[in-house]
Amino acid sequence: MDAPALVRPPPLVVLEQALQNMKLFVAGVVLILIVEINAQWYKFPVEAAQGAHDMWRAYSDMREANWKNSDKYFHARGNYDAAQRGAGGRWAAEVISNTREWVQEKMGHGAEDSEADQRANRWGQEGHDPNHFRPAGLPEKY
Repeated sequence: MDAPALVRPPPLVVLEQALQNMKLFVAGVVLILIVEINAQWYKFPVEAAQGAHDMWRAYSDMREANWKNSDKYFHARGNYDAAQRGAGGRWAAEVISNTREWVQEKMGHGAEDSEADQRANRWGQEGHDPNHFRPAGLPEKY
């Protein structure tokens, strides 16, 4: 007696099943991406607001300290503190720093000083220690 022949489904049925499995897989990947994105979206504006506050605090401290050659330190510190908040804080630090330098450039401040400020800004944004720019004798409060 011969072995029973295997019954194969028609090719169209196989193709439909493969497409159904593919759709399910793609839907799962999209769902994972959506959940991940939605889990993070609310952090950015909060981090940006906190970063803007960090920048303002560094500016206020610089004005209060009124210490000679401390400008670069406070630039680096404000950007560093803001960047530590996350992507929103880094974004706020970059926007505020670039806007401040653009305004100062339009008001006639030297390009050389502006570039030195931007170097200090980037130093802080990249997470480097702002004390690299700390002037001698600046009170520990700052």
